[in-house]
Amino acid sequence: MSDCVFCSIVAGQMPSTKVHEDELTLAFMDIGEVNPGHVLVVVKPHVEDIYGLDGRLAAAVFWTATRVARAVRKAYAPEGVTLYQANGAAAGQTVFHFHLHLVPRYAADGMRLTWPAKNPPRKQLEANAAKLRAALEQE
Repeated sequence: MSDCVFCSIVAGQMPSTKVHEDELTLAFMDIGEVNPGHVLVVVKPHVEDIYGLDGRLAAAVFWTATRVARAVRKAYAPEGVTLYQANGAAAGQTVFHFHLHLVPRYAADGMRLTWPAKNPPRKQLEANAAKLRAALEQE
């Protein structure tokens, strides 16, 4: 896709600082890093979001993420790592090509991930799960 920045990076038309590359994925340093070692893992084919991933691409991206996370741990010894992945503008997705952030984390790094927990009663959780199971059966 010619107007996709990640497609341009995968094609070598835009510069990136590569960490890992294989047949299906590319991992490179995030120019908007939160902490040193912040890496983006992208799928090579243009897939807009998680809904477009097939099993092979989904497995590949998480295999790469696992390998890179271990390398981040070895190289930077962070106190933790956050995996962040957004789908759709309402979720905070800004580049519409599937990607996963690996962010090394430290207690005082200033990054916060918060949400308003609603704590529904068990009955509502059961109803929500039933809807999801029905949707999975139709897949």
